[in-house]
Amino acid sequence: MEAVTLLQSAFDAVLGLALLWLAWRALASPDLFRSIVLFIAFGLLMALAWVRLDAPDIALAEAAIGAGLTGALLLAALARLESKNETKKLHKKDNESEVHDQGC
Repeated sequence: MEAVTLLQSAFDAVLGLALLWLAWRALASPDLFRSIVLFIAFGLLMALAWVRLDAPDIALAEAAIGAGLTGALLLAALARLESKNETKKLHKKDNESEVHDQGC
């Protein structure tokens, strides 16, 4: 029985350290896609932490809203942001070629 308690305490400690590490990496990452993926992983581990704290209702909400819905919205926003940047780059390239052609 004592070994089970020790194992649970070790799991809780590893879970807490993993949450801290994921939060730090999500905030410090220069790549937006990687940050979003780390945020989703953080939300799923946070749901596991809520389960360990005997709060399954909060765990379910965290997994559904925190990791699922918010993660999907962030990925969609990133996709739109990247498509707008590509469009701006294409327009800028077209404008530069027009100016270059007119100057010759």
